[in-house]
Amino acid sequence: MAGRNGRTVRDLRRANRTAVLQRLYFDGPLSRFELGPATGLSSGSVSNVVADLVADGLVEEAGSVDSDGGRPRTLLRVVPGSGHLIGVDVGETRIRVELFDLTLTELARAERPLTPQRHDVDVVVGHIRDGITEVLAATGLPPERLLGAGIGVPGIVEHTPDRGAVVHGQTIGWDAVPLEALLRAGSPLPEAVPYLIDNGAKTLGQAEMWFGAGRGARTAVVVLFGSGVGASLVTPDVDQGRAVEWGHLTVRVRGRRCRCGALGCLEAYAGAESLLARWREEGGRVPRTAADDEETALTAMLAAARPEGDRDADPVALAVLEETAEYLGAGLSDLINLFQPERIIVGGWAGLQLGTRFLPAVRRHARSYALRHPAEKVTIDLGSLGPDAVTVGAAILPLAGFFARGGRRPEPEPADPLPAWHTALRERAPR
Repeated sequence: MAGRNGRTVRDLRRANRTAVLQRLYFDGPLSRFELGPATGLSSGSVSNVVADLVADGLVEEAGSVDSDGGRPRTLLRVVPGSGHLIGVDVGETRIRVELFDLTLTELARAERPLTPQRHDVDVVVGHIRDGITEVLAATGLPPERLLGAGIGVPGIVEHTPDRGAVVHGQTIGWDAVPLEALLRAGSPLPEAVPYLIDNGAKTLGQAEMWFGAGRGARTAVVVLFGSGVGASLVTPDVDQGRAVEWGHLTVRVRGRRCRCGALGCLEAYAGAESLLARWREEGGRVPRTAADDEETALTAMLAAARPEGDRDADPVALAVLEETAEYLGAGLSDLINLFQPERIIVGGWAGLQLGTRFLPAVRRHARSYALRHPAEKVTIDLGSLGPDAVTVGAAILPLAGFFARGGRRPEPEPADPLPAWHTALRERAPR
């Protein structure tokens, strides 16, 4: 039966379950008394919803707290083992697959290197499938227990009605790759367990906004600085996050050629791959053991640029790193002028490596290139979730679907042509 606004009783129950689950997830443990004002539901509705969630094994008691003059109030929390999620980071040097419980506690992980940075589609699909199989085997979890597998990829992701998620990854040589369909063919997962695919910078941004340095911000840009460069924009209008191809803004006319084929892109100067290439071109010596591993090579470059004992800093390494800090600052100034965010959060493995030493210089350059008024209002800091933030963000994709369905398990063919998580991400995590 539908009400005047078109919502059925089933819709109302699902919305109430969602409200209670989200409050317990982000702010719990909470008592039934606290859930009322937190969700806007009546005490009777809260009691009914909690009873349903307890019966479904999604909510459990978590001790008690004294009340003002009355009986102790029982606290409630979401059961960590009531759902499981997979997050996948298709990076530019490796593929990381992690299995989480519902509270995003890591249970198992698998990694597959991409050496030398090869992104052959069949290889990537095989690594993802093998990684999923490995983490499930490590925990003994039946695949049907999964709520979904979220995957962060480099490139633009288009969601199509006939082929699912299609990836346009120009920098890795992918032209309209139907990744979702390829994963589903011969999948180790049942049909009812969805693959949810989005841009890696966007999943990083979602993780930092829900659980990390972005919590509480209305407008933020989360920067992914790895082999390449990307960003995710979050505003009240696009609070589910929007991937921004920031790495391909032109910062130098007729400059270095970028991996995308254009000249003068920010990524051609600020991405870790180009940074290391510039060091080599200037005569820098990458240790032989680090030649095929960008993360190890960047660590070696940072060490070379730092004086130690009687050894002076390598002037070439230091000059390239300082120039990179200026390019990054100039690139951030574009984001400040265009979007006027409250916060800019720098993440990605290279961003975290460089940030502890060069973030003050990046801030200084960003403010010198940006307009004064928006520059005075923005903070620029490192992400707080570490190098696994992309996989955490990817796992948020099925987690958001879990909330949108009121804690129900996914169905093989949802009636809505848009994925359920797509709608759920419009309602950013409570602060």
